[in-house]
Amino acid sequence: MVRMAKQIKVLRRFRFEHALLEKGLTRICGVDEAGRGPLAGPVVAAAVILPVEWIFGAMPKKFRKINDSKQLTAKERENLFSDLTSHSAIHCAVAHVDERMIDQINILQATHRAMNFALAQLSPVVEHALVDGLRVKTLSCPQTAIVDGDCLSYSIAAASIIAKVTRDRMMLKYHELYPAYGFDEHKGYGTPGHFAAIKQHGPCAIHRMTFYPIRPTQTEFFDASLGAD
Repeated sequence: MVRMAKQIKVLRRFRFEHALLEKGLTRICGVDEAGRGPLAGPVVAAAVILPVEWIFGAMPKKFRKINDSKQLTAKERENLFSDLTSHSAIHCAVAHVDERMIDQINILQATHRAMNFALAQLSPVVEHALVDGLRVKTLSCPQTAIVDGDCLSYSIAAASIIAKVTRDRMMLKYHELYPAYGFDEHKGYGTPGHFAAIKQHGPCAIHRMTFYPIRPTQTEFFDASLGAD
């Protein structure tokens, strides 16, 4: 009974992928991002295609731990990142848009651009994307937008892990260049310590100059409906 319950759980989190398979589509990827809300650093997007046989229930046990990256510990994310990126049957792509471009085109457009950059790296061309959150009007392929998709789809959850770990690693490198801001701890998000460091030292080269508190208002640059992933 326990085994059957676990199998049902796996199938449930592949229900969107399974519905697309029934339509004859096989190049199905999950798309998610990390870094929309921070005051500094890039926004990162990932696209992941999991093996078709997993969708029918043949998912290895260690990969069943895949979940919304925010619900995993840093160690769990790192372990799953390693497993995902080293598996020969999993196709992953990641892309980022830096803080200067975010300032130029706004965070919403930068996020969508990063998603398209990631999708463009996958070959053959993706047939359908499962996207976390709201529909992306400029996405380069057909899509299904799923609110809380990183909790409902293994493909999206895998992409969320790839994007999150990639960005966190980038912010650790930035911490070595700008140690006064504590990027190793908050990864650029607006914590009290980060606000205090900006007040004391001013912004550094990777701060988003269109974001509060660096710019007094940011209404036209940040769509609150996106959340703060």
